[in-house]
Amino acid sequence: MDGLIRLIQDGSFIEATLQTLLYVVVALAIGGVLGLVIGVALTVTRAGGLLESRPVFVVLNFLVNFFRPIPFILLAFALQPLARVVVGTGIGDPAFMFALSFAATFGIARLVEQNLLTVSPGVIEAARAMGAGPIRTIITVLIPEGAGPVILGYTFAFIAVVDMTAMAGMIAGGGLGNLALQYGYRQFNPWVTWSAVLIIILIVQLVQLLGNGIARKLLRR
Repeated sequence: MDGLIRLIQDGSFIEATLQTLLYVVVALAIGGVLGLVIGVALTVTRAGGLLESRPVFVVLNFLVNFFRPIPFILLAFALQPLARVVVGTGIGDPAFMFALSFAATFGIARLVEQNLLTVSPGVIEAARAMGAGPIRTIITVLIPEGAGPVILGYTFAFIAVVDMTAMAGMIAGGGLGNLALQYGYRQFNPWVTWSAVLIIILIVQLVQLLGNGIARKLLRR
């Protein structure tokens, strides 16, 4: 208990919480946008899609299938050479956020594709019948119609990214996961470990409620 009190008093818990939130926000901002682009591209270039293109679909589908199953900690290590080129270092917060964003991109891409495929083909056909071109149909029909399920997908992605932040300490990062590992597990202090766990649960529950609320409103349109 004394260790927990000391960490609270010196601001370590606040700092670790802010670090975790920073990791997640950066990963979802970068990976969320890139994942949306790739997910939409997968949806519209598949057989029978608005912009059917087998070569493009095969390449994108291969990339998603190749990177998405790799365990995050192995991916983070494997990306260190690329991280040095892109962010200038293979360890620390910049490298960790790069790895998180990379992993989030391909995970979100598949979620976006799966959710956009639930959009009724009849709605898309109606837009085309009224003279809308492929790009306009994608922007004004496909994405808005699939927005509700996509938001739920992003909520799931948020939870997955929070889970991945626990690996930050492996490449000299910080966050709640690293704090729980360093000051809780390694020092046999369950008070620290469970305090970090409860903070993470609180963050996830708040985001889940927010995502559910937004998705519910979009689905009622």
